Amino acid sequence: MTLIEHLEELRRRIIVMFLSLVVAISVGYIFSWDILGFLKEPAAKAGIPLNLYYQTVLEPFMVRFRIAMYAAIVLALPVIIYEVIAFIAPALRKRERRFMFYALFFIIIFFLAGVAFCYMYILPVGLKWLTGQSDGQIAPVLMAGQYVSFVALLMVGVGLSFETPLVVWLVVRLGIVTPQKLHKNWRIGVIIILAFAALITPDWNPVTMLLVAAPMFLLYEGSILFAMVGMRGAKKKKALEAEPED
Repeated sequence: MTLIEHLEELRRRIIVMFLSLVVAISVGYIFSWDILGFLKEPAAKAGIPLNLYYQTVLEPFMVRFRIAMYAAIVLALPVIIYEVIAFIAPALRKRERRFMFYALFFIIIFFLAGVAFCYMYILPVGLKWLTGQSDGQIAPVLMAGQYVSFVALLMVGVGLSFETPLVVWLVVRLGIVTPQKLHKNWRIGVIIILAFAALITPDWNPVTMLLVAAPMFLLYEGSILFAMVGMRGAKKKKALEAEPED
């Protein structure tokens, strides 16, 4: 394939990704109030009476558009990742291409699992703790845009944090580091996890950060164990293949 053909294919795939985002944003905007009702459920689960307000005439539109943007991240993500993998696939071996498409499946599954975990467990606890700090001395006037950003950013951030097993598996697979070394330097892993948890937690409160960091650390250790088992299996297979036949 010539350089011009590569550029043409790149242009075509960028157009597909852009159109998928436009469609996803449109769908998100149409169903924005239904999505907002969904985002308010964790507060109801925590027993928080939630009334959202706006201050300017532009804000209702901006809130709906913001909801649509966050929804588009989830809806268009599979298409965008697929187009990226499909673009680089011709440069890979057949086995590597198959691995990349398997990885696409697991990227989506882990991301959705993280979003679901945040929605069901982290948000109710985090919202209850944060609003409980008022001790009944002050009353909340919650702005719709700020609430949507807080909830959506936290869900997306936790979704990304659940990609930890794939990251660990990839660095081990590429030979950048061994599972034993990752386990031995677990303290560095904890620091990185806590830093990432602080980065993706919009409010920076310690309870939410720990709720984000705890499953990340469990995923980290579980991934190391899985990588160790996988490497042992691969070594045994190579050893059996290397044995001379009678």
